[in-house]
Amino acid sequence: MRLDDITPKSGSTRRKRRLGRGISAGQGASCGKGMRGQKSRSGSGTRPGFEGGQMPLYRRVPKLKHFTVINPKNFTVVNVAKLGSLSAGSDVTLESLMSAGIVTTNDGPLKILGDGELSISLTVKAAAFTTSARQKIEAAGGTCEVA
Repeated sequence: MRLDDITPKSGSTRRKRRLGRGISAGQGASCGKGMRGQKSRSGSGTRPGFEGGQMPLYRRVPKLKHFTVINPKNFTVVNVAKLGSLSAGSDVTLESLMSAGIVTTNDGPLKILGDGELSISLTVKAAAFTTSARQKIEAAGGTCEVA
């Protein structure tokens, strides 16, 4: 037995349609594709989502008003200026800020923003820092730890 001897089981395959071979062949003239148009021509049709040059739905939808983010990231945000009222060398976490009264509600993980100035060194443990906040904390002699 050789590779060229192998054939499919009888009845498992059908012969291909011979298109455009006259009216008696069953698929003559328009080859079963209807009359004219882009989908009747040879070659591939249009890609999925194509709407004839009109802006397709998958590109239109996010531009509509009130299109909300499905899984938004909510942070409890605090500016660097608010941290100046804490004692030097203390650890700053979301719990310590709530007990100090700087933050009143827990709206999610803590994020430090860079508005304002800081002159004391602090050890800040937060989920996220802006670049300017990290620079100001480290310039004042403190450290930033991503929790």
